[in-house]
Amino acid sequence: MKAYVFPGQGAQFTGMGKDLYENSAVAKEMFEKANEILGFRITDIMFEGTAEELKETKVTQPAVFLHSVILAKTLEDFKPEMVAGHSLGEFSALVANGTLAFEDALKLVSQRAMAMQKACEITPSTMAAVLGLEDNVVEQVCATIDGVVVAANYNCPGQLVISGETTAVEKACEALKEAGAKRALLLPVGGAFHSPMMEPAREELAAAIEATTFNTPSCPVYQNVTANAVSDANEIKKNLILQLTAPVKWTQSVEQMIADGASLFTEVGPGKVLVGLIKKINKDAETHSA
Repeated sequence: MKAYVFPGQGAQFTGMGKDLYENSAVAKEMFEKANEILGFRITDIMFEGTAEELKETKVTQPAVFLHSVILAKTLEDFKPEMVAGHSLGEFSALVANGTLAFEDALKLVSQRAMAMQKACEITPSTMAAVLGLEDNVVEQVCATIDGVVVAANYNCPGQLVISGETTAVEKACEALKEAGAKRALLLPVGGAFHSPMMEPAREELAAAIEATTFNTPSCPVYQNVTANAVSDANEIKKNLILQLTAPVKWTQSVEQMIADGASLFTEVGPGKVLVGLIKKINKDAETHSA
């Protein structure tokens, strides 16, 4: 079965999508529509902007989403039998399988970015990558730390990202190194995504998601929150609301997709981060980047 996967924040690069814009009338029309919806020319930043400009949350999230969704639209023979997205990438996946209309999803992504930005400004918070420890060891160490620090991204075996209050994350990094982690390093992010620190953003986004039409998908989506195949529009909506404060179960999602018959994973969007993670989750998986 053909599985399509969509990357999240961090995959952006200057010049992303420019070739699509210049070589496809459909892509150009979608990019221009996006400029209109967002109220600024995101294409100028995507094609010519600096890395610093691209790193702004209000730009990064719509930019990665647009690159993925528009690239998928231009692919010949694009018939997904299952989809998944990493964090923000879940919105791209939901356009790919027809759950969300392009315009509606872009508005939600933009609102998500703004809400997350606001939540980041409330309390000093951050994330850190932990390498070389079992997931359950990381979870146990985090549970012993004073303050908010939780497992946030289960990326692949031996690579887990933790998230929370800055001081708690720093303490956890020290404790994790003592517990045998090869590395535990702070990430250059705006705040503690996929942790309880995102509760204000979750509440704000929940209202927008509730007001948006969700259609019955053409194929199942493996959602970050459950790592299981979901085809019910209301359940998809509920899981998408939970996603901001819950961990991204990427390892578990890929393992479940393989168990359910995924034979080829195609990454659609900027970069090849997910292809790399999938290979670490299952070295025999057949992968491809669009």
